[in-house]
Amino acid sequence: MTAAHRHRPVVTLAALYGAGGSVVGPRVAERLGVPYLDRAIPDAVVRQTGLPSDAVADVDDQPHSAMRRLVARLGRSTTATGGAAGSAEHLDLAERTVRAYIEEALARASAAGGVALGRGGMVVLRSVPWALHVHLGGPQENRLRQRMVIEGIDRETAARRQRVEDRTRRQYVRRAYGVDGDDPSLYHLMIDSTAIDLDTCVDLIVAASQARVRALEGQA
Repeated sequence: MTAAHRHRPVVTLAALYGAGGSVVGPRVAERLGVPYLDRAIPDAVVRQTGLPSDAVADVDDQPHSAMRRLVARLGRSTTATGGAAGSAEHLDLAERTVRAYIEEALARASAAGGVALGRGGMVVLRSVPWALHVHLGGPQENRLRQRMVIEGIDRETAARRQRVEDRTRRQYVRRAYGVDGDDPSLYHLMIDSTAIDLDTCVDLIVAASQARVRALEGQA
């Protein structure tokens, strides 16, 4: 294996609602020739914990209340908690355990390269020297309009989802890792993806990721 191929590109995307993360992520992965890890991570957690796939999807990138709903709904012991559901102790244990599985799956998948959207990837993978950490954002109103176009939904629906998703994504990172998810120091690249078209955002991220890998290989 040549030096140029020792490290597969790793990109983490933190994207606010309407910033186009779900569009940009798969395109970046395709261009870089690495997996898009959006489904691979929760699927791995499902296999390890035995939790329902929709439940893990709810917990993943959601606030504490999502885990509370999950544990209450299960109403029984699970391989994730190892104890009776419902108590605060088991609730906290369940949340920590699922988060640990998410982090493990993220780290394992990144070893072979990949693009990860959300899940605090910029914190979990900050020790990966060749990883590129990207934040996609933009003015609230612009993001709202962009999401309406992307999903073909009305303004009221988009506004409701934006309020919930922006809040829960920020809460998840702050609660899980004690950081502000909008802190520029966490990222190598911050893009207003409402001012720059998504195709160009993909070009920028791909170029930056390739540059990160080349720079590391050049030091070897």
